[in-house]
Amino acid sequence: MATPPPAGVYVPVPTFFVSRKAANYSPIAAPVDIPTQAAHSIHLAKSGITGLVVLGSTGEAIHLTNKERFEVLSGVRKDLENAGFKDYPIIAGTAAQNIEEVVDQLKSAKEAGSQWGLCLVPGYFAGASTQEGIIEWFKAVADQSPIPVLIYHYPGVSNNVKVVPSTFATLSKHPNIVGCKLSHGDVSYHAQIAANPSIDHNNFHTFTGLGQQLLPVISIGCAGTIDGTAGFFPKSVVHLYKLSIKNNPTEAEVKERRLLQYKLSSVEELVVKFGTVGIKEAVSRILGMGDIDGTRLPLRGGLPGGEKEWETWKGVIGDLEAVEKSL
Repeated sequence: MATPPPAGVYVPVPTFFVSRKAANYSPIAAPVDIPTQAAHSIHLAKSGITGLVVLGSTGEAIHLTNKERFEVLSGVRKDLENAGFKDYPIIAGTAAQNIEEVVDQLKSAKEAGSQWGLCLVPGYFAGASTQEGIIEWFKAVADQSPIPVLIYHYPGVSNNVKVVPSTFATLSKHPNIVGCKLSHGDVSYHAQIAANPSIDHNNFHTFTGLGQQLLPVISIGCAGTIDGTAGFFPKSVVHLYKLSIKNNPTEAEVKERRLLQYKLSSVEELVVKFGTVGIKEAVSRILGMGDIDGTRLPLRGGLPGGEKEWETWKGVIGDLEAVEKSL
């Protein structure tokens, strides 16, 4: 059996593009900005983040060519190694539904230095898809992938395709399928997967895609989170994870983790509402990395409403920012 990514907190990093002020900027498809990409990744590693998901939904994987995908993955790996983070966990997202192309992306990801792949459930024919078809699709990918893969269930970007818990249980038996990311609000599904006694949870790790669920889903067996807010408040999310996995917390620790979960959940509403656009704005404003409007079409960067919208979030962001600075 292949080994799953270590338990903990992962960040689905945004893909950075060059500034509008750069000489090689293009309003149609700005080139990737590897130095900023690497600087952000190193900041997260230094802040205690367990690993990165590069080229996931937040990373606008569908907006990049395969050549750009390799540049981003290999660039991040090289600079992490140079910064002293040897063998730092990198999970590479895939952005295709054709099995052959998904496998090609996984092969390229391995060549670029990624240890795992994160494969989005194919959703183009969601209305006609069967659980049996989804199972066979993932088996075909995993059979040919040179790196272990995780199932990425994000109905919001997959035409609301549904994957039931029994499908995860079946796929968990495959020796090259080592976990899943669940990016939806159904905690019952999390429990039916992460607490399922028929799944070998040493070899199949369940991650929530929403940090706003971190404390409760840890209690039902999830291995951690792949969380967008951790991209700009990494220390706070790592601290909540450490508090959440304590078996015998003190009364003070119980109170602290509840309050911290409240603060994280409140900020996470920005991510839920605005997705990649909101994450990029927060990373730019809070960490000073990348442009507020640094997305690719058809996404248009910057929160709708601009400065006025950002002002409405300052209260909850300030509460978590205070925590971040104290750690």
